[in-house]
Amino acid sequence: MELRIDSDYFISDEKSLLDLKVIHDFLTNSYWSKGIPVELVKKAIDNSFCAGVYFKNTQIGFARVVTDFTLTALLGDVFILENHRGKGLSKQMMNFLIGHPKLKSIRTWRLATNDAHGLYSQFGFHVIENPENFMERKIKVG
Repeated sequence: MELRIDSDYFISDEKSLLDLKVIHDFLTNSYWSKGIPVELVKKAIDNSFCAGVYFKNTQIGFARVVTDFTLTALLGDVFILENHRGKGLSKQMMNFLIGHPKLKSIRTWRLATNDAHGLYSQFGFHVIENPENFMERKIKVG
């Protein structure tokens, strides 16, 4: 599926359009995936629903959804390259994901962010109720 934003920008769920170098370069320098090996980024993409944001066929944004396509989804790795920010592209990408036919039946979306609460709250995200009910297991790599 593709969504044309204007004559220069579009969003697509077509994995063949994704530019692994652009995605890895951003993620390996992000606070949530600092130093991540390219092989892990590729494997995560292969096993997730992904959307790319493009400017004149050059990738400038990305989002990844880990999901069963029925009940639950974990949104992650969301970014727009700095020189394309401030144009509403993150909002367009969120609308694309939440309204996507393959993701419409999702009842619970989750995500983690250090700095984008304002964006996500516009789409109904809120601090987890009863966080004491949630658990996680992390493995230190390296």
